[in-house]
Amino acid sequence: MDHNEELWLERAIKGDKTAFGCLVDAYQRPVYNLAYRMLNNSGEAEEAAQEVFIRAYTKLHMYNPDHKFSTWILSITSNYCIDLIRKRRALLLSIDEPLPAHPALQSDRIEGPEAQAVIGEREEMVQQLLQTLPEDYRQAVVLRYWYEMSYEEIAETMDTTVSAIKSRLFRARRQLAETGLEMGIGVETESGVYA
Repeated sequence: MDHNEELWLERAIKGDKTAFGCLVDAYQRPVYNLAYRMLNNSGEAEEAAQEVFIRAYTKLHMYNPDHKFSTWILSITSNYCIDLIRKRRALLLSIDEPLPAHPALQSDRIEGPEAQAVIGEREEMVQQLLQTLPEDYRQAVVLRYWYEMSYEEIAETMDTTVSAIKSRLFRARRQLAETGLEMGIGVETESGVYA
C-alpha cells in the first residue's frame, strides 16, 4: 500500500468523503473489471461497482489495516456479484459487448484489423468458457489469473482455506480443458491462459 493510500484510508475512516473519493478513483477500474468478469454485463458491472463503493463506505470502520485494502474491496465486489448471480439464477451471456483487453490474450506484435478480429474471437471464447464454470470456480479463476492474487489472498477474499482454493482452481482448470475440447478450443491449463 502506498503512502497516499494510507492517508486516504485514515482520513476516510474518520469520515472524510474527499479522501474516500480518492480511494474510489484508485479502485474503480479493478472493481468494475472484476464485476464485469463475474457478471458478463457492462451495465450490471457499473451498477455493482457503485453498490460496492457504497457498501465499502458504510463498512469502512470494519476494515482491518493489517490486510491489503485491495483484497478487502475486491472481496466485497466478488461477494456482491455472487449474490447477484444467485438472485437471478440465470447466467447472462452477451456476445455483443467486447471484453476488456487482457495482456495474456495479446501478442506483442498485434496490428491491423485481422489481428484485432482474432483477439476479439479469443476474448469471446475465454468469456464463454468462464461462463461454463460454477460461480465459486469462476470467482477463483478470475481472482487468480486476471488479478494475480495469491492463494492466500483468494482464500481471504472468498472466506475459505488455501487448500479449498487450490482444489477449486484445479477442478476449474480441468473443467475448462474438457469444455474447451468439446467446443474445439485448445486450452492451456498450466498457466491459466486459454487459447
